[in-house]
Amino acid sequence: MSAPSGAGKSTICEQVLRDFNKLKFSVSYTTRQVRGAEKDGIDYFFITADAFEKKIETGFWLEWAKVHDNYYGTSIDYINENLNNGFSILLDIDVEGAIQILEKYPESVTIFIMPPDMTELRERLIKRGTDSIDTIDKRIKNAETEIAKKDLYKYIVVNDDLDAAVNETKSILGKELL
Repeated sequence: MSAPSGAGKSTICEQVLRDFNKLKFSVSYTTRQVRGAEKDGIDYFFITADAFEKKIETGFWLEWAKVHDNYYGTSIDYINENLNNGFSILLDIDVEGAIQILEKYPESVTIFIMPPDMTELRERLIKRGTDSIDTIDKRIKNAETEIAKKDLYKYIVVNDDLDAAVNETKSILGKELL
């Protein structure tokens, strides 16, 4: 699942996971700073840029990208272990990561979460209260690039109403995972 920052992807992921016991969330690694009440190993694995780059050299990543000046990545071992144990994996990743996943797992179910519009997206980022205006401006610019690639995804869900977006996502997963 991908979306521009602030589109509601993480909230939708959290709510969807409650209804699917054979669906596991893949905790990504990142070099960005902890936000708010985030916890290491639950929300992300927080590591240094040096440690991340060493893992690039060793082939540790299924997918990785540098987004908003920070690295993000998914462990290939975690994915394969859980797939081998009969689980489906929910990844909360950026567009570039999704492209890398599709190269290795073309049968993946891909969902792009769209904000209602760019004005609403900006308001959500401001209300979140975690980023400077410069960072928000960068996220909006990146959002335009990400939205331009939305047609790479099998499904597009517009998050103009959170409950409706969650229900639509659950419906997609129910159809695809059964």
